[in-house]
Amino acid sequence: MTDPKRPIAFRFRGYLPVVIDLETGGFNSATDALLEIAATIIDMNDEGQLVRGETIFHNVEPFKGANIEQASLDFTGIDPDNPLRMAIPEKDALMDVFQGVRRAVRETGCQRAILVAHNAAFDQGFLNRASDRCNIKRNPFHPFSSFDTATLCGLAYRQTVLARACEVAGISFDADEAHSALYDCEKTADIFCSIVNKWKELGGLMQH
Repeated sequence: MTDPKRPIAFRFRGYLPVVIDLETGGFNSATDALLEIAATIIDMNDEGQLVRGETIFHNVEPFKGANIEQASLDFTGIDPDNPLRMAIPEKDALMDVFQGVRRAVRETGCQRAILVAHNAAFDQGFLNRASDRCNIKRNPFHPFSSFDTATLCGLAYRQTVLARACEVAGISFDADEAHSALYDCEKTADIFCSIVNKWKELGGLMQH
């Protein structure tokens, strides 16, 4: 009988890495709007290399009474009132992302998802607060553990800014596309895979 678990289920102690990037209306997860959410599933190829998998993305309607700082909009270029965004309610966006993540966890034989993000505490705090606000009981992510690519980039590339780390790693990065949750999420996934794969190539991965 073959093991139903895919190889990635053995790489991170049963956790499936899922990269998350959020664009928000500020820095306060209790009061500020969630405006964009992207989630990229991490997979493993037949050679044991991490690769970027499916990405789920939604523009999000600000929750009722949400605060939005103009400085944040100036930084991201998001216009929350633009009908072309085709934004959906916060709960619908979260439920769709969580459903996709749970499906990937099942398909890989993992036990749970673990959040990967650049400056992970920020995204994890917003994600957990939004999940609580929407009264979502089945959050597939570990509630507090995460992988922070800012830290990993500092270790591997001596850079903590995503664009600069990508440059050192030889990963293309378009500054005009940055600060979109979709673009930043996929670039963060690429840098995470790059670091983990390089660690394996250098012989740093202990085999048990």
